Amino acid sequence: MAEVVVPLTVRDLTEADLPACGWYGTPTDLAYVAEAIQRARRGEVDYLTVCPPSGLPVAVGGVDYTKPPGGATLWQLSVRTELRSCGIGTVLIEALEQRARGRGLSWVELGVDDNSSRPRALYERLGYVVSGSETGSWDQEAADGSTTRYETRITLMRKQLI
Repeated sequence: MAEVVVPLTVRDLTEADLPACGWYGTPTDLAYVAEAIQRARRGEVDYLTVCPPSGLPVAVGGVDYTKPPGGATLWQLSVRTELRSCGIGTVLIEALEQRARGRGLSWVELGVDDNSSRPRALYERLGYVVSGSETGSWDQEAADGSTTRYETRITLMRKQLI
């Protein structure tokens, strides 16, 4: 099996990128991303994308500086399904951690849905440790366009940056 190395760029996600992010999910999901881009303009968050030479987003995610007090939250992390397990998620998370360090923060946390074990394995490999749990809920759009409320248990994981 041959290995192909593709250079990646990390940059801020913009509204112009949204049409190329259909892989992210439903229109409701993309509306959350569009809202995050607006929050980035106000300095509340950084919202990044990882791109190959084509410049098209293959991963997105943000770091929210408004919560929790004294730290930041990584959220909305996603890599195109067919490109998972290629190291792209690691590149994205490390870039988000660097942004938080640049703001003088010493730790970040994220939440992982207890129904998804795969992302948790990545976070543990990157040095995140369980710091608590909470109930989480958000709107999800069904194939027929209807919206339902998804509720789950979230495991909180934290990483010291310095």
